[in-house]
Amino acid sequence: MNYIEHHIDAQVCIIKLNRPKVFNSFNKGMALELQALLDDCEKNTDVRAILLTGEGKAFCAGQDLQEITDPNGPALSDIVSQHYNPIIERIRNIEKPIVCAVNGVAAGAGANIALACDITIAGESVAFIQAFSKIGLIPDSGGTFFLPRIIGMQKAAALMMLADKVMATEAEKMGMIYKVCADESLMEETLKVAKKLASLPTIGLGLTKRALNKSMTNDLTAQLALEDELQTTAGKTYDYNEGVTAFLEKRKPNFKGE
Repeated sequence: MNYIEHHIDAQVCIIKLNRPKVFNSFNKGMALELQALLDDCEKNTDVRAILLTGEGKAFCAGQDLQEITDPNGPALSDIVSQHYNPIIERIRNIEKPIVCAVNGVAAGAGANIALACDITIAGESVAFIQAFSKIGLIPDSGGTFFLPRIIGMQKAAALMMLADKVMATEAEKMGMIYKVCADESLMEETLKVAKKLASLPTIGLGLTKRALNKSMTNDLTAQLALEDELQTTAGKTYDYNEGVTAFLEKRKPNFKGE
């Protein structure tokens, strides 16, 4: 891969956006590489959690505007439908936990990719910016879906229309992200979270993610029925039996993700 680095550590696939000279802004190549890598993570049984971060001073500055203004580059509609939408769909539909370590500015699509992850942790110097209105565009990459649900319509509308910079500590207070930690300990803390997730019952976590996704649109009756269905499925897994047995035997469970 030319634009992304990755390796597996303790069943966590660590994915690093690697275009630091342009603040990890997306071009077609990086978008397609990330899609392919997420597909590999979904299929690879040795991967039980994913950690997404960026190389250098930024997490992701969104779209590389040089690509948009290139007369031979992809059309704006193709960038949204073929580059970003498939990434967001994969992040939400892969039934493995995805943790984001936001190591620097997260702007535009970069901010919304971070918010689409299951658990987002940011360094204390990080800023999130819904930068779209600055160039006459609307928030994409699921921003108009997730952000109002996370922080409410008024806050989301203001941040999107005014393109206000939100520092990590403020983002944590408004519930936009899970937590903030010191810049120098970001990767250590985030990897600790990802490794813990990788040691837990993977199928159960995946079913939890499915239920959370459906809760965005289900009514209560439909959600209760889904919980019934998914709980029955979870109860047939090896990890459920191991968890119950370990509890009764007063020992630490050894989950296999099965």
